Amino acid sequence: MTFSKPVIKVVNLGRISYRDALQTQHKFIRRHIDALSQLPTAEPPVNTLLLCEHAPVYTIGIRTTRYPIEEEERLKGLGAEFHRTNRGGLITFHGPGQLVCYPILNLTHFRKSVRWYVGELERTTIQLCCRFGIKAETSPETGVWVGNNKICAIGIHCGRYITSHGLALNCNTDLLWFSHITPCGIEGKGVTSLSQVLKREVTISEAVEPFLETFAVQFNCTLRR
Repeated sequence: MTFSKPVIKVVNLGRISYRDALQTQHKFIRRHIDALSQLPTAEPPVNTLLLCEHAPVYTIGIRTTRYPIEEEERLKGLGAEFHRTNRGGLITFHGPGQLVCYPILNLTHFRKSVRWYVGELERTTIQLCCRFGIKAETSPETGVWVGNNKICAIGIHCGRYITSHGLALNCNTDLLWFSHITPCGIEGKGVTSLSQVLKREVTISEAVEPFLETFAVQFNCTLRR
């Protein structure tokens, strides 16, 4: 017996505010949840890969129960937005030059394991880095690393096996934004980008296609534009 591969629709949102990206995620999540609850849906649920780039924004996850308002105001004073989210992980930065991917997937179509899912996101990014000639790896901390420097942050949410949030790969990001925080709450380690490692400009446009190709292989799925 042969089984068809899961199909994932790719939606490129371009540069979009973090708030608008959250609303878009919620729209696609709601379709899945309504279908699971056997509620009528205007549109059927579709496994979706949202790609985008954000204006400067700092976000914190559910592991941060308290974050001083004065720190929030300090970061806003740098010209960035600030959002509290329901993803995993601590504080991080999103901004221009960073490929952000929000998979809205029903894991029952793949494998009902959050640990497996996060591992596949990590392995997808590692394979992408390999295609650029970069040796990347995981560590006890979530994400993908080149030496002691994180090149890709991962923070997800999963409810009823529907995923949201995702990963952020530094392509040609201005890394100075990270100097104002302790990225992901990890002391003594840094942040890097494809451009910094390769010592040449690597844009999001250059990274998108190889990323999608490695994602399709790693998740054994078919991507539709």
